[in-house]
Amino acid sequence: MNLPHPHCPQIAPVPAGVTRPLWSVMIPTYNCAEYLRETLASVLAQDPGPDIMQIAVIDNCSTQDDPAAVVAELGQGRVEFYRQPTNVGAINNSHSCLELARGHLIHLLHSDDCVRDGFYQKMAQAFQENPQIGAAFCRSVYIDEHSNWQGLSYLELPESGILPSRWIERIAELCCISVPSVAVVRREVYEQLGGYDRRCGLSGDWEMWVRVFTNYPMWFEAEPLALWRRHFLSVTQLNAKSKTFIQETFDTVEIIFQSYLPSAINGKIHKIAKQNCAFLSLEAALALFAQDKIPQAIAQLQIALQYRASFKVIKSAIRIMVWEGMRSLLRKISRTPKYQTTATSAAINYLKSS
Repeated sequence: MNLPHPHCPQIAPVPAGVTRPLWSVMIPTYNCAEYLRETLASVLAQDPGPDIMQIAVIDNCSTQDDPAAVVAELGQGRVEFYRQPTNVGAINNSHSCLELARGHLIHLLHSDDCVRDGFYQKMAQAFQENPQIGAAFCRSVYIDEHSNWQGLSYLELPESGILPSRWIERIAELCCISVPSVAVVRREVYEQLGGYDRRCGLSGDWEMWVRVFTNYPMWFEAEPLALWRRHFLSVTQLNAKSKTFIQETFDTVEIIFQSYLPSAINGKIHKIAKQNCAFLSLEAALALFAQDKIPQAIAQLQIALQYRASFKVIKSAIRIMVWEGMRSLLRKISRTPKYQTTATSAAINYLKSS
């Protein structure tokens, strides 16, 4: 058993004498009241009652909307509401959720995601029939900002069951548990292993799932019972192209491989994980080129090559540099009236002939 690391804050046990339900559905939120309404409704539709389920919304000091009003309207006193006095950051707000949870099973549900009918019944059944498991997650449905289905997450097993030990190789390569919204963890697991590693920032859920999997069996539910919303204003999308987030992801890879993987499989899988992170930098470079932020885009290309200079990464970086650099130049030229016709036509003809 890996005991809590100094960078992983401890989660104290629930005090003796406190009545404990089976479930704690903890919903962190920040400027997301529009989606919170749908999230809460999906939980309340499966509410087995306060004796079995704690439902709580923890607001990270929202400034653009009023989540308390949404909770009051939909919850009608059934849903607990906590508001941070100041914005404490996404990770610290998630820690508040874990600390406030009283249930035996904690479901940390993002306020822009939802659960489908049967989520809590199927997940509870997995824990009841397999008391040795420490966590469980399900397949998820990707939805857009309008709740339209966009696809399904990967099918980790052909049917529901406990993941084999070799699955450590897959989750070490990339975070294949989409978001905390699809995972349920026994509270005692957090008490034993600690909370999210502060060194990992927004990549902390990846490190957490590897840490849990190396200490406890984990269940995969093959039925897609959660809805993961991917939209421009989500925390993930807002931060995914930032230099800080990418550096945190690189750091997370090193923490995972230094702490949890046996040396027998470390080398090859480590290279794959580093290459996946390098491609994250390349994606950031593409986004920055599209915004005509050339110096920042080039810096991201350099980060990718510095971290994993494989043939695939080098080839992709060169392609991005040539094509996206030329497109950015064309956009700048097209905005200059004096050169709009001749220079743009010449550049386009050059691209066609190359």
